[in-house]
Amino acid sequence: MARRPFPIGALIAAILVLALVLGPIPLLLMRGSGALVWADLAALRFTLTQAALSALLSVLLAIPVARALARRRFWGRDLLITLMGAPFLLPVLVVVLGVLTIFGPRGWLVEIGLPMPSVFGIQGVVLAHLFLNLPLVVRIILQGWQAIPAERLRLAAALGFDAAAYWRHLEWPMLRAVLPGAALAIFMVCLTSFAIALTLGGGPRATTIELAIYQAVRFEFDLPRAALLALLQFGICALAVLGAAWFTSPSGFGAGKGVVLAPFAPKGWRRTIDVGVLISASLFVALPILAAILRGLPGLPDLPPQVWPALFRSLMVAVVSALISVGGALTFALAVAAGRRGFEWPAMIPLASSSLVLGTGLFLMLFPFISPARVALAVTILVNAALALPYAYRLILPDARSVQADFGRLAQSLGMTGYARLHLVTLPRLRRPLGFALGVTAALSMGDLGAIALFAGERGATLPLLIQRLMGAYRMDAAAGAALILMGASFTLFWMFDTAGRRDADT
Repeated sequence: MARRPFPIGALIAAILVLALVLGPIPLLLMRGSGALVWADLAALRFTLTQAALSALLSVLLAIPVARALARRRFWGRDLLITLMGAPFLLPVLVVVLGVLTIFGPRGWLVEIGLPMPSVFGIQGVVLAHLFLNLPLVVRIILQGWQAIPAERLRLAAALGFDAAAYWRHLEWPMLRAVLPGAALAIFMVCLTSFAIALTLGGGPRATTIELAIYQAVRFEFDLPRAALLALLQFGICALAVLGAAWFTSPSGFGAGKGVVLAPFAPKGWRRTIDVGVLISASLFVALPILAAILRGLPGLPDLPPQVWPALFRSLMVAVVSALISVGGALTFALAVAAGRRGFEWPAMIPLASSSLVLGTGLFLMLFPFISPARVALAVTILVNAALALPYAYRLILPDARSVQADFGRLAQSLGMTGYARLHLVTLPRLRRPLGFALGVTAALSMGDLGAIALFAGERGATLPLLIQRLMGAYRMDAAAGAALILMGASFTLFWMFDTAGRRDADT
């Protein structure tokens, strides 16, 4: 049998990703000087506190929601599960405006007479993180419930398990395996909450490390301190990635026949609690989206003329970065599916970084030679493509493995390699996950507010950066209108790519 050709494309992609993610680290080490001051330690403490609190609350609140979804069957259940995926695609600034519309000083709850604490500070940051991350944890835990083998469920029914026995022997072992990885994943996401901290942080006592990096570069131009903080942020994110990989473990149930059964569904007061939990979760997810829409509609006539060029820049950045990211993810996924497991690390290593860390390193690298504003869009495209790479890779890999298992030996025996195999075998059967991955990465890039905040000048802003500047100038109506356009553009991009992938896709 002929030997499999070495994936040169995956090697080139790995070199480029490692150069982009790890290349700035030596420069940061050289430029980072001095010691951390009290303000930096306060930023470190706030970063870890808000991330830990957000992860803990997200996991604790997601358990009853996922449990109710797993054991109840009702009309609209699939739609509710789909709704749980919407916040992941929603631009962060739209979430912020939705939170302010409901919980802010002049929000809906205040107008009906409910006493509300200030939404600025750690409570606002954690609240926004809950909206973004709770649905994601629900989906993760729900998959754990659905992965319990049907044979175990039948055995539990035959033995007459009550709710307590069902929890002790089936639910808790599953949760014990799933929750640590889910909590650390959310913790890692919350470490890089730049846009939320920028808008809801509320002063020096509510500053994250990424916000401190931004202030050091944009306002103080203290590049050594920015480099030192970027190194600190990279180290924390790297430890979180290693921790998430370490704590992710199988539940120990073993394999089943793949049949999915509804888990034990007690009636009575437990059913009433499940209904209340599902209604509360639905309102919590839907209301900020509805609030952002209702708040944005009156602001559409007040849009400044800068919105449309900013929208065009955002669309260009989103589409190009999505194509680059998914192209790299496809290359890595095909290599790993063919048995080259070493390429999995380059595909996942961007999780250890963030847009502000990469942006700071590239800023230090380019500043002596060229004005950062001149390369703002190019740098933003590269950073967004790198940071979206792990998500696209995980979306494509399962189907790439299926294609390799089903057609790999046949294609190899026929001598089908290179473009012919990619065009005739691989792409037609990966069209669906490729379209979905393009939609997800484009939506994520569309709403990103990271590297562009470091590089862009007054005339080179993307739409998220323009919205942030409108909010900073207290032009909230115009910001809400622009945020509505941003949300519509993000979901439209996702729908276009996902629909194109599903159309005439091979099944």
